[in-house]
Amino acid sequence: MLAELFRVDLNDLVKLGTLLRPAFSFKRRSPLWLAAAVLVGGGAWGLMSASGGNESDGIEFATVQPEPAQSVPPAAAATQASVPVELDRLRISSQSWRRGGLGSRALVTFTLRNENDYAVKDVEILCAFTRRDGSHLTDRRRVLAETVNMKSRKTFAHVPIGFVNVNASQAKCSLTAARRA
Repeated sequence: MLAELFRVDLNDLVKLGTLLRPAFSFKRRSPLWLAAAVLVGGGAWGLMSASGGNESDGIEFATVQPEPAQSVPPAAAATQASVPVELDRLRISSQSWRRGGLGSRALVTFTLRNENDYAVKDVEILCAFTRRDGSHLTDRRRVLAETVNMKSRKTFAHVPIGFVNVNASQAKCSLTAARRA
């Protein structure tokens, strides 16, 4: 078999290449390129769809059964859940906003007062954006991972809240949730 391969004359292949070169030239925009592309695309499509679609080809899929949930004693469940914070003793004392990020993002500056006897963290704020006439546009939420100590205040400067409508002219932020630190 190998002996037959040595009998191929490379000069014939070179001659064939020189004959076909003008037909596959980029400058001439020959229809042979379109025919070659259709043949290659059709062959690839035929290979992809040859499996028949719904056959599994002998592959078996394993199903995983979830383990039953372990019962948690009530005392442990209370420590795992976040303890709610009295939001009436936690308030925003001053706030302002401006545009950032080429005018598409809202940057809010506000001062948070904590009158509680404990520190708070993971404070969630909700900012409502309105048009100049007062009609509502959109709401954006943000959780602040910083801690505010007990009986103190903390100023958050230029906090990115999110993307805001170009028609927004006013923002009003309020507290929605917090956790004990």
